[in-house]
Amino acid sequence: MVLTKPIIAPPTTSEHDQITLPDHTQLPDSDGTFVKNFQELPQSIILTTSIEPILQKLHPDGRYCIGQDSGIYWRITESPVRGAEAPDWFYVPHVAPLLAGVYRRSYVMWKEIVAPLIAIEFVSGDGSEERDRTSLYDIDEQTGEPKKAGKFWVYEQAIRIPFYAIYEVEKSSVEVYHLVDGKYEKMPANERGHYPIPPMGVELGIQQDTEIPWLRWWTRDGEMLLTGNERADQQQQRADEQQQRADEEQRRADQERQQKEKLAAHLKSIGVNPDEIL
Repeated sequence: MVLTKPIIAPPTTSEHDQITLPDHTQLPDSDGTFVKNFQELPQSIILTTSIEPILQKLHPDGRYCIGQDSGIYWRITESPVRGAEAPDWFYVPHVAPLLAGVYRRSYVMWKEIVAPLIAIEFVSGDGSEERDRTSLYDIDEQTGEPKKAGKFWVYEQAIRIPFYAIYEVEKSSVEVYHLVDGKYEKMPANERGHYPIPPMGVELGIQQDTEIPWLRWWTRDGEMLLTGNERADQQQQRADEQQQRADEEQRRADQERQQKEKLAAHLKSIGVNPDEIL
């Protein structure tokens, strides 16, 4: 059984009457750090623009959202960002893309309830941060205070994201975990070296035939999903090929017309009416 509900205790009725929990407009949308490397932005764009046609078919009502290096607030803390994680890429099904006509600054679990279906982290260090299983309940022996929960533990035990991928560009590899009975299980790759994400009807894998091993989506049949630019290039190539065929047909037609005109002129020169022959 896959669990998708986050571990967030809702306030009781009496508590709710006394407090108002902050929403995405009141919480920080950045922790003040720089993007870790130049690859993150194009990699996010590749994932987003290639999957959007699939998501539009899955959600004809438009109810889904994609986060790119955006915060997911899962716990209320004195320092707000301490209660947040910011996956490099994540997708949430069945939620409105706008809240009161405003794009989300972050994704706030106690306001949204619905957990992301998949979160993807791009490793820029040794991967220890992305695989950190430190529990919220682990105590620092020196300070006696609870340690900061690790990403892996938060995604698995707090937010309970069904699929979690860790992509390491330097190793040209990706690990994908599936939440089963409340614990992440590492998924085996299929015969193509891809990892099926059944609720999305796609597979996740590495494109190896490029200078940079990009993380990409594929269909169940193994066809790589194209980015917006690739689709535009493909359409332009088809348009160019159609134009080439049209130009070739026009050249043949012009040649036939010129030959016919030349023959007609010759027939006239010898006193033969071409209309009676041609």
